[in-house]
Amino acid sequence: MAQGDTLSTHRFGVQLGGVTVESVKEVSGLTVEQDVVETQQVTPTGELFTKKQPGGQKGGEVTITRGLDKSTEFTKWIQKTLLDGDVESARENLTIEIQDTKGESVRRMQLYDAWVSKWEGPGFSAGESSAATEQVTIVFERIEVE
Repeated sequence: MAQGDTLSTHRFGVQLGGVTVESVKEVSGLTVEQDVVETQQVTPTGELFTKKQPGGQKGGEVTITRGLDKSTEFTKWIQKTLLDGDVESARENLTIEIQDTKGESVRRMQLYDAWVSKWEGPGFSAGESSAATEQVTIVFERIEVE
């Protein structure tokens, strides 16, 4: 692969457990935060200064936009969390994989103990012929980037 080729590719996949989610249009908003701990200290000369240090890592979230297809496992997972309220058994590990033009993995992001916090159905407009999609916001507790 030539240097910089990964910047031009848009091949990616999403797996829930070991099941590939079909018809994923977009993965966006992948965010992870870390607390910042501020402590004030005094130098030997009596000057006050603020020291910032990393605190605990917060969980993150990601939004997946997908077509309304027959990906039954993903749909059951959404229902288990939002309709049944069974978050504890719905927690799953989610994998987002970026691939090069040959379909080989360039980077994998493992989202641990993920569950659905929001579902947004398709919008409908008379005279418009765009595809029906749904958006699913997924929160997770920990991330590993390979």
